[in-house]
Amino acid sequence: MQVAEKFVSINGEGRRAGEPAVFIRFKGCNLNCSYCDTQWVNEAACPYMEMSPAEICTYAARTGIKNVTLTGGEPLLQEDMKELLRLLADAGLRAEIETNGAVPLQPFCSGAHPVFTMDCKLPGSGCEDAMICKNFACLGPDDTVKFVVSSRADLMRAEEIVRAYSLTKRCHVYVSPVFGAVDLQEIVAYMLERKLNDWRLQIQIHKVIWDPAARGV
Repeated sequence: MQVAEKFVSINGEGRRAGEPAVFIRFKGCNLNCSYCDTQWVNEAACPYMEMSPAEICTYAARTGIKNVTLTGGEPLLQEDMKELLRLLADAGLRAEIETNGAVPLQPFCSGAHPVFTMDCKLPGSGCEDAMICKNFACLGPDDTVKFVVSSRADLMRAEEIVRAYSLTKRCHVYVSPVFGAVDLQEIVAYMLERKLNDWRLQIQIHKVIWDPAARGV
């Protein structure tokens, strides 16, 4: 498996935001979002370590941290992901997969089922057409759909999708601003105006604590 970086920090987003976590960032992605903050991982020349699922699991277990965030890039493009998920579960670790919504989730829903934090790309990303809407049916009460918004138009589209697929009845719904691109007060005002019950505004905590461009945090 192609690991671009591994480190221990706190979860900056998702349901376990603010909790300690082991991060495994994999190389490569099948999308090229306009606001991507890990574009370096998608470059062909990105350096990486070849690690087996067993090596990754051993590293995670030795940290003493229970939460393991598998991210990228797009982690579900990695071969042996099912084996890694099995090993993490057997070790008593809590695996979360941050996925972009453009890879089928169904193959990963049997056996050692991770927690999914799935992006749903909006018009501002430039990648909305790549979304696999069948993925919504794979999500449950432990999972999250995250909408990254850069404009009011993105908020309106997110609302349409949530209503069309009854997402607040299926899973958690988070809305997250493109860092520095949209006024947080505008998002709050929209949520209140539209009475978006069961939505949650989430800011990327790690970008508040550290330099927004910092790696390994």
